[in-house]
Amino acid sequence: MKIGNEYFDIKKECYVMGILNVTPDSFSDGGKWTDRDKALQHVSDMIKEGAAIIDVGGESTRPGHTQITIEEEIERVVPVIQMIKENFSVPVSIDSYKSPVVEAALKAGADLVNDIWGLKYDRRVADLIAEYQVPCCLMHNRDNTEYENFLEDVCQELRDSVKIAKEAGIPDEHIILDPGVGFGKTYEQNLQIIHHLECLKTLGYPILLATSRKSVIGLTLDLPADQRVEGTLVTTVMGVEKGASFVRVHDVKENIRAIKMTQGILRE
Repeated sequence: MKIGNEYFDIKKECYVMGILNVTPDSFSDGGKWTDRDKALQHVSDMIKEGAAIIDVGGESTRPGHTQITIEEEIERVVPVIQMIKENFSVPVSIDSYKSPVVEAALKAGADLVNDIWGLKYDRRVADLIAEYQVPCCLMHNRDNTEYENFLEDVCQELRDSVKIAKEAGIPDEHIILDPGVGFGKTYEQNLQIIHHLECLKTLGYPILLATSRKSVIGLTLDLPADQRVEGTLVTTVMGVEKGASFVRVHDVKENIRAIKMTQGILRE
């Protein structure tokens, strides 16, 4: 898979997507990277630690978040994307589900669209992805936790997102799927989807696992967001074992080491 100017061996490797939240209210690192100089230094640090993609988000999507205006979101993400592209060659992902934000980000140089609603919130996002010929990550999400058969329903709803993508003209080689840990799922369902991540592999697309510092870890370990590194590493190891091609994380260095160790054991 090609993202930006980089090629990703999605069958053999697991790559780290480093999180850059330029928001004042994200659950884990809100306000830390709203200063552009600090954001640029953080990007530099993540790249040095091994991040293969930088994921830029301008609106917190934590449970109970307040949706900001499109104009405000664009003002947050576009200058940061431009700054990253001017200073680094790393591919940049835009974490948004709104077509005006996605369009502005793509014009600014974003290389991948990370849509937490799997193209179901704003169908024009699919058209933009196809127009700009960039890859996309389609996450499973819904506004309730009432399933008939949890794992089968998640897979089917991801198939629905893939259908929207393909109808818009997005080719298979541009599609990544995300099980949506922490979205539209109970605590137990979050654990279940991590445990059975391999079921998503049957859909035929690379998988991105995004669990970093999330509430499923906090509830399991009874720890605040800034003390969930070890719990995140366990989910990353399980993701590698089950064939994930990408993990989206805050703590790049630690997760890179966990991936390398896991791959070393598996390849032996």
